[in-house]
Amino acid sequence: MSCAICDSSEGEIIWSDNTLRVVLLDHLDYKGYCRVELISHQKEMTDLDEALQFNVMRCVFKVEAILRRIFNPDKINLASLGNKTPHIHWHIIPRFKEDAHFPNSHWGEKVRQGLRQTLSAQEKKELITLLNQSLS
Repeated sequence: MSCAICDSSEGEIIWSDNTLRVVLLDHLDYKGYCRVELISHQKEMTDLDEALQFNVMRCVFKVEAILRRIFNPDKINLASLGNKTPHIHWHIIPRFKEDAHFPNSHWGEKVRQGLRQTLSAQEKKELITLLNQSLS
């Protein structure tokens, strides 16, 4: 069976080790939108031993903290659904009151045009630097 995350991750890998990777998604409505992906194909968090569960969540929380520091969003959304892609991955999405869907889920109905902002080279550099400092 084919897996979108195993076959090729959408976005740019901006940090990785032997078990996890952080992917930066190029999304104009959600500047800084990242995904933490487990490299090995596992479907559910409870399929992992406790140490790996801890490492996955530690990475998710580090990414959240870094995105809050850089972008100062109104809210951070964390999501791990896996209904379409049954491979452990977490979405970490900086949310702003002016974004296209706020206060709805970013998968929900749009309520306005949205921000349409690109990540600056400086913001991307800071994100990668802070990831390396806190996760390596």
